[in-house]
Amino acid sequence: MDRETIFRIVRENNVKFIRLQFTDILGVMKSVSITSEQLDKALDGDLMFDGSSIEGFVRIEESDMYLKPDLDTFLVLPWISPTSDGRTARLICNIYDSAEKPFEGSPRYALQKVLGEAAELGYSMMVGPEPEFFMFHLDENGQPTLETNDKASYFDLPPVDMGEDARRDMVETLSSMGFEIEAAHHEVAPGQHEIDFKYQEALATADNIVTFRIVVRTVAQKHGMHATFMPKPIFGINGSGMHLHISLFKNGENAFYDSSREDGLSEVCRQFIAGVMKHAKAICAITSPTVNSYKRLVPGYEAPVHIAWSYRNRSPLIRIPARRGIGTRIELRSPDPTCNPYLGLTVILKSGLDGIKNQMVAVDPIEQNIYEMGLAERKLSQIDSLPGNLYEAITELTNDPIVKEALGDHIYSLFTRAKIKEWEKYSARVYDWEIREYLEKF
Repeated sequence: MDRETIFRIVRENNVKFIRLQFTDILGVMKSVSITSEQLDKALDGDLMFDGSSIEGFVRIEESDMYLKPDLDTFLVLPWISPTSDGRTARLICNIYDSAEKPFEGSPRYALQKVLGEAAELGYSMMVGPEPEFFMFHLDENGQPTLETNDKASYFDLPPVDMGEDARRDMVETLSSMGFEIEAAHHEVAPGQHEIDFKYQEALATADNIVTFRIVVRTVAQKHGMHATFMPKPIFGINGSGMHLHISLFKNGENAFYDSSREDGLSEVCRQFIAGVMKHAKAICAITSPTVNSYKRLVPGYEAPVHIAWSYRNRSPLIRIPARRGIGTRIELRSPDPTCNPYLGLTVILKSGLDGIKNQMVAVDPIEQNIYEMGLAERKLSQIDSLPGNLYEAITELTNDPIVKEALGDHIYSLFTRAKIKEWEKYSARVYDWEIREYLEKF
């Protein structure tokens, strides 16, 4: 995409407004809207905004920041119908400080830096996500409830799956925006869905994930539903994850594949796995970043709890899908869709590169169902556990210099501060379960 092409699309589609988008450190999408008359100035990177108003950016006395659009992210938003007032497009932006240097607190820049580190070693990172979400009814005031619109389960068809129309509309909208959708289906829990899109280079995938979340929620709203990426909205059923299929490429070939080895996995792949497993507890703070994330990461609901890897077994943290050759990859199963994808991919890649640089040796794969193994058996197999809650995960993060380095001092300090505050607010509340359990007993 270049300037001339963007201006041509703006003219041909009667685009009147452009949203300049970026995320805060928590992964929440923000935007500044401009008119098409300001587009030339925006493409020059001359537009400024108040960074002090954004979570995890800067103090009020250093608030002026520049938005510098990534031209390759330009697209016309398809869910906003053409009217006499014109259409709306978007550009995802990189953030620069008042000295016009890349802003260290920008999650997108954090990912760009570690991708540059990988490039110095000759690697590029490819990622394919599997985001899951729930759709719930709205009440008479338009507020979301916890009532689903079906009782369907995995791969069910209509009329049991009553969310198919909305899901198909989501797929068509995403396809019109350039997504290559690989699969869309009902998930295990009632009202739960999954839409998978094809792997791309890591930065493009992160851009796609934040765009995907907006599209899904917007289309669901058109169908009178509320879509949520909350990991565990309902007790007793499966939660929503976002498995990440990851591979490294070098000189146009998959660096995770080695045809000379019986299992087809290269030494680089095993070292990458070892690095991710070593830093898995700290990674969890970024890829499972909410109090609610750890209600999903419990035994019995297909979510990983233990730090191990396997060829087929779906109970460990990392699974190796069967395909080999160009499709050789690892599947990291702990992330959920509330994570900031830029930061999530940043810490995963940094950890994998640590494994490669230090030639770490992965422990043997585990083919047993880990949920059925006793504590002594898990210890014998060197199987550790992921953090049990957000506070434990943040503690692990504070003790992991590699993951902290990946985030940078600015993001690390403000992210941990925000998450400690979240944990303290959660811990101080009195919940219905406590009332039922203790009010009459004591």
